[in-house]
Amino acid sequence: MDNEAMLTPSLPPWPLTPPAHGGVVLRRACESDAAMARELSTDAYVPTIGTLPSHASDAEALAWIGRQHRRYDEGTGFSFVIAAAGTDVAVGQCGLWLSELADGRATAGYSIVPSARGRGFAADALTALTAFGWTVPDLFRIALYIEPWNIGSIRTAERAGYAREGLLRSHQVIAGVRRDMLLLAAVRPE
Repeated sequence: MDNEAMLTPSLPPWPLTPPAHGGVVLRRACESDAAMARELSTDAYVPTIGTLPSHASDAEALAWIGRQHRRYDEGTGFSFVIAAAGTDVAVGQCGLWLSELADGRATAGYSIVPSARGRGFAADALTALTAFGWTVPDLFRIALYIEPWNIGSIRTAERAGYAREGLLRSHQVIAGVRRDMLLLAAVRPE
């Protein structure tokens, strides 16, 4: 076994049945989701917390979709497009990041395009993502890190069953500034 294979955790298979809850289905990104990525890139905050450039061009949106596919291949975790149930229209992105799976831990994240906010898609997506997480053997805890000012995201997490655990001071650099983060978590039901 080479060193790279030893460093890349083995992830469970991609789900045969897409995770779903309420008004959303979580699926792999495809090229036709570039419009969603371009809209997501217009949000002032989203490009500061990930790899999607601000005001992405068509080529940059497609490159971002390619990076989402590689997350699984590289052993980083599962990156899903959030699609509206019934129409399959992409309304956002979410991910379950498994770099700490050997310790039973994961982190999650989610973003909804500005035009689809306020309809419960984020809470449905996080609920579906969390339920999917509990199908991963040896995963017992999923954490979210949310800036304290982001009341909408905090409410979303709480609606999806996450509990506040504390404030992590100067925890993360976002847009070149060290930020406080609220830690919210869900623990595998017994």
